[in-house]
Amino acid sequence: MSKLDEFLAGERLDDVALFLTHEYLDAEGKIANYGEAVDNGVVLVVDGDDGRGMFASGTGMDAMDFAQGAMGNRGEIDADLGGGDCPDADADENHNVKFIFAFAEEQNEEVGGLYEEGDVIHAYAQCECGTAYSERWVVGEK
Repeated sequence: MSKLDEFLAGERLDDVALFLTHEYLDAEGKIANYGEAVDNGVVLVVDGDDGRGMFASGTGMDAMDFAQGAMGNRGEIDADLGGGDCPDADADENHNVKFIFAFAEEQNEEVGGLYEEGDVIHAYAQCECGTAYSERWVVGEK
């Protein structure tokens, strides 16, 4: 089982996942060697602190500030974290994801809602149009 599969199964709760398009990858492909290829780029699954640092280095944004800003704008993010559907796209436009930041949170019945049902994936995407959006789901239900 790959790190990405483990992350999506809720088995890597201390890690974060970063999706980077081919445009974000370095010319030598070194970053790609550390991740798992998906249709439009690579998903890296790394220790949470390292991942937040990598996100900041690669995007110029604090990961949690980005997540907080995207939280109020619901969109759809692919279950494999390899893309998504921008809520600002219309039928005549194709909006592509530039990058995704995701983490998993352990089931917590006391909180209720989704957290009562199981571990929850939180995913935050940045569209090439500038729109940031998010989606969360219970592990195994997307």
